[in-house]
Amino acid sequence: MEGFSYTNIYDTKGIEYLVIIAFLILIIPFWRALNRPLKVKEAYREALGALTPEVLRIPQGFHYFRNHLWTNMKKAGQARIGLNDLLLQITGEIELHNFRKPGERVKKGDLIAEVNQGGKHLKISSPISGEVTGVNKRLRENPGVLLDDPYGKGWIYSMKPDDWDKDTELSLPADKAKDWSEEELSRLKDFVAGSLSKYSPEESKIVLQEGGELVQYPLSTLPGEAWTDFEGLFLKDKV
Repeated sequence: MEGFSYTNIYDTKGIEYLVIIAFLILIIPFWRALNRPLKVKEAYREALGALTPEVLRIPQGFHYFRNHLWTNMKKAGQARIGLNDLLLQITGEIELHNFRKPGERVKKGDLIAEVNQGGKHLKISSPISGEVTGVNKRLRENPGVLLDDPYGKGWIYSMKPDDWDKDTELSLPADKAKDWSEEELSRLKDFVAGSLSKYSPEESKIVLQEGGELVQYPLSTLPGEAWTDFEGLFLKDKV
């Protein structure tokens, strides 16, 4: 018949299939990009354990202070001071900026260092008075040792105390430090919940596990304003 043309419907369907396949090829990378932050956050949350009293290292033979520092007496009247494990489990890996040099004298409560993590800061005060006799240079080369070995290789300063008995009379031995740490974790949970609603509500799923338990390093996900609040509530004027 004149004017009649034959069209194979399978040919047209083939074109439609090709268009759909091309569309999927284009959209898949965008879909992956949009979902990647969620997967990263989920992987981050799953990689961390719950921050509970059971994970904290609180060895015997140390004096623990409520500003999250410790001290213990070494030979020849030399005391070492450092950050306790609870603070490090709250912050995660950090860098430490020392403000004191050997030969300097400090009083209990004086500023001696600053914790830094990506531009967020915490000020650290001395738990005892005395003369600085040494600074742990290892921390500059390998700041991760603070978190790995806070009571051994992670010490910050060595000092010759002015009045050891007086300065440590309000410190906590290991057994009492354990009870105090449980109380601090309870306070911390309330603090983090308040900070999340105030600063970072979108982070609640990676800072709090199912059931409301904190994950390790909760402060690391919060902004600098929360670090300032934390310092005022948990570190300042606690020695």
